[in-house]
Amino acid sequence: MNTTRLCIVRHGETHWNTERRIQGHFDIGLNANGLGQAQATARGIGYHEFSALYSSDLMRTLQTAAVLGRVAGLSVKPETGLRERHYGRMQGMTYEEMLAQDEAEAERFRLRDPFYDFGAGETLLDFADRIHGTVERLVSAHVGQALLLVTHGGVLDIIYRRATGRDLSAPRDFVVPNAALNWLEVSAEGWRLLSWADRQHLEVVLEQSAE
Repeated sequence: MNTTRLCIVRHGETHWNTERRIQGHFDIGLNANGLGQAQATARGIGYHEFSALYSSDLMRTLQTAAVLGRVAGLSVKPETGLRERHYGRMQGMTYEEMLAQDEAEAERFRLRDPFYDFGAGETLLDFADRIHGTVERLVSAHVGQALLLVTHGGVLDIIYRRATGRDLSAPRDFVVPNAALNWLEVSAEGWRLLSWADRQHLEVVLEQSAE
């Protein structure tokens, strides 16, 4: 009864995702494929019941959450604490563009330097603290319930590391797909990963994209 179950979804695809461009706090909407992913994800959660639906307040997450909310019968509660990391002057750039502009800064990004904020952005440590605090706050408000959260790839990266004990600076050896279902339990005993990157509901969308 003291365990809260979370289903956490990364927003659907944007055209910046396809360009591998760093979005951060830039407010980019879903592309056509992303809208299709959101609809498929809504069908994927159709058999589950949730007490509340929280979403990052950026457009790509709110668009995804709106589709899920219609199926789940829940209104979307915007939550700024679920925003993507602020990447400072890197926002809007690809890694290749960053490398061409500043090799040292690109290297700090590649190595996941926990103390660097990329010029008025968030350090990795500050970002992780924000995400940990936001999740704990939402869980405290819904103890023993099930929550649906819509957020970003960087946020899910932090959550996965917390639940599995991985260091913030360790290379990412796991995937964070758009619109996948990621299940987590949080209790006084800690964070426990139940399943990760479930994309079965997206197979139809993937087949249509390949045509």
